Amino acid sequence: MWDNSKDRALRERAAEVIPGGMYGHQSTALMPEDFPQFFTRAEGTRITDVDGNEYIDYMCGYGPNLLGYGHPDIARVVSEQQTRIDTATGPSPLIVDLAEAMVGMVSHADWAMFCKNGADATMMALMIARAYRGKRKVLLAKNAYHGSMPWNTPRPGGVVAEDRAHFIYFDYNDPQALTDAVKEAGDDLAGIFAAPFRHDTFADQSLPDAEYARTARRLADEHDALLVVDDVRAGFRLARDCSWETIGVRPDLSAWGKVLGNGQPISALLGNDRAREAAKSIFVTGSYWFSAVPMAAALETLRLVRESDYLEHMTQIGEALRNGLDEQAAATGFALRQTGPVTLPMILFEDDPDFSLGYGFCRAAMKRGVYMSPYHNMFINAAMTRKDIATTLEATGAAFEDIKQSRASLKPSAALAGVIDA
Repeated sequence: MWDNSKDRALRERAAEVIPGGMYGHQSTALMPEDFPQFFTRAEGTRITDVDGNEYIDYMCGYGPNLLGYGHPDIARVVSEQQTRIDTATGPSPLIVDLAEAMVGMVSHADWAMFCKNGADATMMALMIARAYRGKRKVLLAKNAYHGSMPWNTPRPGGVVAEDRAHFIYFDYNDPQALTDAVKEAGDDLAGIFAAPFRHDTFADQSLPDAEYARTARRLADEHDALLVVDDVRAGFRLARDCSWETIGVRPDLSAWGKVLGNGQPISALLGNDRAREAAKSIFVTGSYWFSAVPMAAALETLRLVRESDYLEHMTQIGEALRNGLDEQAAATGFALRQTGPVTLPMILFEDDPDFSLGYGFCRAAMKRGVYMSPYHNMFINAAMTRKDIATTLEATGAAFEDIKQSRASLKPSAALAGVIDA
């Protein structure tokens, strides 16, 4: 029998000592009612909440779980490295090994810098783009997520107009809108930021149009600005290279994170020689940016990326999930919009303007041991098996039946007020 009494008790305690009870995307404020907040175990494809309920996890820690929670090869190198050196006065030699490994794998890269979070990497990209020619204007796609710094956070709290005074916004995948934004920047264009594909929340995903990507590259070259691909979310889930390599466009800078250490805290910024001097000119650092244990994990993760069929396997698993959900939806009279890459599934319902169907569906699946999101793209990991998909589809089949029966009474999360239309 599913129970969440311990989770509720922890939420009450957290509300007293943590603002809002929790913050960022780890908060379940935007998730369906009763979704668990606190977890005690993660292994392979599954997470276990504080009440002992186990779930097949399609959020993968919001991305870092690429190869499976607690992958034995990565756990081994982490344990071994911890006995030698981790955070110390200077980095271990692993920083050079890791930089060489990434430069050897990513076609556009001539150098690498390491940090902790995706927001660190995109902030460095912003600074380097501005340092490159001493210009200020940076182009961003509307609603694209590049982190949670004042210049890019999706929430306005604590942000002043000056934080975003030199940003110009355009429509993703629209070459003309991008061209118009470049004209608006004039002679002050520092850089163009691009997501590997459109992965906004509460919206259908869309892969990059080749003309749009080529236009971004051409405009950056014509105006001597830097092109940045933010691969923090999608890196190594679309290719064993930068994601835009699949459409034949190479950026000057690419930001990486999430999967890099398969759960260990590490991210990276990669760049070409064009941006090298600008990268040398900025000052960025962090007390834990040079820790050796996450670098050991990243080296092992990259080895498995190179040597295993993880990507092909994830693609097959993602296709099986997408096909199964389409069949179940059709059989119960629902229409789904499944968009974006199958390795980063996004599932929305047609005729669901307030997301009540999506929220009801995910809540019903959660009660049956499948953790999904009604508003954020999800993630396939390489530990998932056909058996996991079969178990998932058993739960989602019942969830479709549930929402078919209770459609009139379904409600989205109360926290959605003002978010969907924002």
